Amino acid sequence: TADIVAEGTGVISGTKSLIEALQVIGIQPDYITPDGIEVAKGTVIATLSGSPKQIAMAEEFSVGILAKPSGIATAARRAVALAGPNMCIVCGAWKKMPPAIKHTVREAIVCGGAAFRISDKPFVYLDKNIVSMLHGIEATLAAVRGMKESLKCIQIKGWEGDVAEEALLAASHGADIIMVDTGRVEDIQKVNEALNGKGLRSRVRLAFAKGIQIEDIPELTQYGIDILDIGCAILDAPLLDMRLDVRRGGLPWN
Repeated sequence: TADIVAEGTGVISGTKSLIEALQVIGIQPDYITPDGIEVAKGTVIATLSGSPKQIAMAEEFSVGILAKPSGIATAARRAVALAGPNMCIVCGAWKKMPPAIKHTVREAIVCGGAAFRISDKPFVYLDKNIVSMLHGIEATLAAVRGMKESLKCIQIKGWEGDVAEEALLAASHGADIIMVDTGRVEDIQKVNEALNGKGLRSRVRLAFAKGIQIEDIPELTQYGIDILDIGCAILDAPLLDMRLDVRRGGLPWN
């Protein structure tokens, strides 16, 4: 019998994948902590029973399946807690991960309470390259006007002119979500003020991204941001370290 034990405090993610991997070597966990549960250092995350060979094999992959997703989930949970109820935390950078781990990363983000999509409703995302290929914000939004069942989310960066002017143009031509993808606080302030000044703010949701750190969140809550997209600060989170201990005489090491 062996225990997988947390070496730090964090949120567990990846248990479904662990169960599937253990089944391949003939182990059904005696106990396993559900995804999304926060554990303290020293907590037994899972208990496994099997032959010496099975336990030795399990030690080779068990911690690897849980540690990184749990680190991501822990960072996401911290970001959500700092954001409070009025700002949605999104981590869209999972799309940049290798295909083999995209699903694992998405699950970890959700376990932490964040979202991996900018909206839970159907939407079309009009990024800077789409805007370039369709020759501008106005033309891009005109091209998708007939997609009435989908929200229109458009990325602005201040390339066509002042970022506030881009936001006004987007809002007046049917954008539902405006992604200010500059990472500059002064830009989100200008956009918010400009939309409020023209009476357009209530028609759109404001998203903000690029290089945002989790430590930045408390300050950013004051700028009228509806959706905060945090990428590397969540995905590059350190592992939630853990270990596998074979019980001595049937008793846990701790």
